[in-house]
Amino acid sequence: MDARLESIKDTVLARNPGEAEFHQAVVEVFESLGPVHDRHPEFLEAAILERLCEPERQIIFRVPWTDDSGRVQINRGFRVEFNSALGPYKGGLRFHPSVYLGIVKFLGFEQIFKNALTGMPIGGGKGGSDFDPRGRSDAEVMRFCQSFMTELYRHIGEYTDVPAGDIGVGGREIGYLFGQYKRITNRYESGVLTGKGISWGGSLVRPEATGFGTVIFTQEMLKTRGTSFDGQRVVVSGSGNVAVNAIAKAQALGATVVACSDSSGYVVDEAGIDVELLRTVKEVERGRLKEYAERRAGVSYVDGGSVWDVDATVALPCATQNELDGDAAARLLRNGLLAVGEGANMPSTRDAVAVFQEAGVLFGPGKAANAGGVATSALEMQQNASRDSWSFEHTEERLTEIMVGIHDRCAATADEYGEPGNYVLGANIGGFVKVADAMLAQGLI
Repeated sequence: MDARLESIKDTVLARNPGEAEFHQAVVEVFESLGPVHDRHPEFLEAAILERLCEPERQIIFRVPWTDDSGRVQINRGFRVEFNSALGPYKGGLRFHPSVYLGIVKFLGFEQIFKNALTGMPIGGGKGGSDFDPRGRSDAEVMRFCQSFMTELYRHIGEYTDVPAGDIGVGGREIGYLFGQYKRITNRYESGVLTGKGISWGGSLVRPEATGFGTVIFTQEMLKTRGTSFDGQRVVVSGSGNVAVNAIAKAQALGATVVACSDSSGYVVDEAGIDVELLRTVKEVERGRLKEYAERRAGVSYVDGGSVWDVDATVALPCATQNELDGDAAARLLRNGLLAVGEGANMPSTRDAVAVFQEAGVLFGPGKAANAGGVATSALEMQQNASRDSWSFEHTEERLTEIMVGIHDRCAATADEYGEPGNYVLGANIGGFVKVADAMLAQGLI
């Protein structure tokens, strides 16, 4: 790492103790930025990096609610409004027991660069709670969401901060959150949340966007090697919204997705994952992958273990952070891996990324490859602002244009800075320069 940046990095890590995921995200970005500061010393003089690593606002609050037995439960809520140089804060809400400030800050920091790469006028933020919606009744989820929004509403707005969904926050949760926001404010401010239902302000393609976008970005990477998804053997981690739609899009492009996973284990389906059955089990019945295996002939279910043990030419990690480590990366390489497209946020550890890059594997980092979700959220905001509704085909066309643009921007930036094919460097520098220019223009704020 550049010596000038090393000192800044050490200060940032010391000021944010115990936040391992945030530290990891910061270090990865800093490792790319030495060449930028050689060309733009004004960024160092204006302390852009120091300011970029310090959120504009961090909100932590208590969320009390009652379960179906009448017992009072207490969770902790978070919203980190990281950077608004390009527009209102934009980023999802995650409801999962693992959520703490370090997770939210890592996600919000990544979101700054991801949102900048889309070319849309949106800043970076993230939020959530350590609440676990799994196993809770609809009534319990509703009461939690209403309590959560009773505090959050005062911090958000369509020109201020626009949350969306993330792990544990789907259409059901967004509906309860929006209803409470509307009730408290007495305003039908549809642009305040994205991921809404189609009948009340949502956008077509938004549920599919992150998974579709990951595949579109990976397809563009494959094109640089003269190939495509057609005929590829693909493994996807996860089986939530992002994973399911990545599977659907990859198979529509001619690939065979042979495995996917959940927190209990993984399935291997050599005929190709049956997307409709997977949707039924995971999205309608809220079941486990074991049930998918029980209802489809020729499918094997592995309890525990790693889905990365399955041979693949393309890997799409779509579950959660740091799920794919150096050992798993090495196993994938031995089986003929060509490309990795991150559908989750920072799912590959630093060791894994190093293994892939040293081997010359095409590697699309999450801040670029999974930007389709937030890009389509911005398109939803456009439709809300104009009181309009677009067709599926038009919205998907816009998503494709954005994802191809992100790929081309990352590739061109990597070329410009002397590292062709390094999408990590391209994404970090491409996003950083756009935000840094805006921060410089807006003065010391």
